[in-house]
Amino acid sequence: MTELLLMFVGLSVVIVIAAIFLASSADVIAEGTNLGRSMAGLILLAGATSLPELMVGWTGVKIEAFDLTIGELLGSCLLNLLILALMDLLTRTKGTMLSRMSSAHALSAATCVLLATIVLISLLLRIETTFLRLGVGSWVVAVVYFGCMRLIYKDQKMQESTPEPASSPETVQESLVKAFGIYIAAAAVIFFAAPKLAVSADHLAHESGLGETFFGTVFVALITSLPELVATYTAIRIGAFDMAVGNIFGSNCINIFIISIVDAASASPILSVASLTHTLTAASVVLITTVAVVSLLYRAKKGILLLEPDAIMIILLVIGSLYLVYQPPTIGLAQ
Repeated sequence: MTELLLMFVGLSVVIVIAAIFLASSADVIAEGTNLGRSMAGLILLAGATSLPELMVGWTGVKIEAFDLTIGELLGSCLLNLLILALMDLLTRTKGTMLSRMSSAHALSAATCVLLATIVLISLLLRIETTFLRLGVGSWVVAVVYFGCMRLIYKDQKMQESTPEPASSPETVQESLVKAFGIYIAAAAVIFFAAPKLAVSADHLAHESGLGETFFGTVFVALITSLPELVATYTAIRIGAFDMAVGNIFGSNCINIFIISIVDAASASPILSVASLTHTLTAASVVLITTVAVVSLLYRAKKGILLLEPDAIMIILLVIGSLYLVYQPPTIGLAQ
């Protein structure tokens, strides 16, 4: 047990350090290309920081730890929203971080709501039909994800103007080459560290008696969300607020999309065999992300004592959701 815990903590530290380099390199890439910070957060940063979820999920499905997989993917979405709310509280600037973001982020947040709703319905329907190794729910998630990402890219490209580079083309090129190298190396570290995390997490879930559903939703999700935490905090420190918010919503979209990827490693559609307790998590993601969308669209002023009521509401809702997963109501939800 002690050895498993030490491995769990050690792998977490490695992933966090890699995430720091991911954040800084993604910002350099955003500055030196036409991608812009919003799309850098939505694609580059979110994609790389979601690698732990992908690798843990894939390994979890291969060892038939289905509840651990669904739990860590949906639980990571909840914890990412918690990270966003905490960062909003810690941001001491004029106005709130959430309300001053462009409404373009509301589009990516709405995509999260849509994807989580599809997962929720799929968990309830428990359709066992497959096509090319993927369940019906996974196919719908994949199609909706790519369609929405195309819309978000077009929307943000229309809103963002391409900045003139402050340095010479040669200097920009050198910085980009270095940034891409760091980005790939850091992503590779996460790619190889995450599978070992899945195996140790599965053993800990059984030895601790907490079960795959709760352990995956809370503890594994917490570890796999550490890159988002560090990357978001780093992005805020360098003033890249658009990239920070884009990273959170982009990561959540990718986390749900990962369900359709890891489904290919399962003999049966994972959304048809996973515990119904995950419907609570999926519904919570829908509810809390909707609150975040309202915060993005409503230009609120600073709250009393510099506290943000929308951020506090998100924090309380996440805590309440995790408690429900720990002690699900007796309405026939399978553990």
